Amino acid sequence: MPHCIVEYTSNLGEDAQIRPLLKKLAAKFRDSEGVFPTGGIRVRAIRLDEYVVADGEADDAFVNVMVKIGSGRDPAFKERFFGEMFEMIKAHFEPVFETRSFALSMYVEEADKDGSYKENNIHARLKHQP
Repeated sequence: MPHCIVEYTSNLGEDAQIRPLLKKLAAKFRDSEGVFPTGGIRVRAIRLDEYVVADGEADDAFVNVMVKIGSGRDPAFKERFFGEMFEMIKAHFEPVFETRSFALSMYVEEADKDGSYKENNIHARLKHQP
């Protein structure tokens, strides 16, 4: 972990620049001073073709970023790290905010250890890289 899922409405089109955003998010997690192991980072996007925003009358758009992390991270670290992440995401979407009706949200939740099952050999591969 972490897992980061970016949901976005299809009416954003190329204006959303989703691929560059995913790369920025992954880089942010890699730059976590070792809090988030590189081998556990998963960043992905889901394009939403079926949705209703607000009253459903306008061409409103939204992006929702959901982050799930393992439990036990320092609360001060989480507040700083995810505050910085949200500012980065807001900056990414600044051109969208300037041109259309748009809603942006981010939620961070900790996974319950008792309900988390994982198997991963990527960590071992990364240990052998220079």
